[in-house]
Amino acid sequence: MESATSTVRISPDVRLGRGVKLFAFVNLYGCEIGDDTRIGTFVEIQKGAQIGARCKVSSHTFICEGVTIEDEVFIGHGVTFVNDRFPRATADSGALQTEADWECQQTIIKRGASIGSGVTLLGGITVGEKAIVGAGSVVTKDVPPGVIVVGNPARVLRSVSAATSPAENPVATRASAS
Repeated sequence: MESATSTVRISPDVRLGRGVKLFAFVNLYGCEIGDDTRIGTFVEIQKGAQIGARCKVSSHTFICEGVTIEDEVFIGHGVTFVNDRFPRATADSGALQTEADWECQQTIIKRGASIGSGVTLLGGITVGEKAIVGAGSVVTKDVPPGVIVVGNPARVLRSVSAATSPAENPVATRASAS
């Protein structure tokens, strides 16, 4: 593990793979991070979260309990995962809630997916293999593999293969012409 500074907080129950790179002001507890993954500045990863190998988690991202990120996933800046569909501070009795008072929603980000900056993902969803979630989107339901979703709520825009074909992607065509 390579760390940029001593401002990284890693609980003893964290499992880090080989070649993990952590930047400043990272808070990790009870999670697993796979080989050769990079975790940016101001990232928190909570207990029970699993991050695969060769992932990139950009700065200011929050990964809560119940999130599984498979191998080779890109997570943009300021991404927020949600694991409780009905959050409350207190139980019906008025006492502060404990883990017994709510159900953790599981979220899975499949291999090779990309999550754009500023995305919010509600709990209980799966983002399919090699799918792309556009910046600023709010993901409220499952995302099929190999598609691009955008918006609030996120909706399918097109397939990833269509977006990477220069003939069908004017942005890519302009970039290659310059």
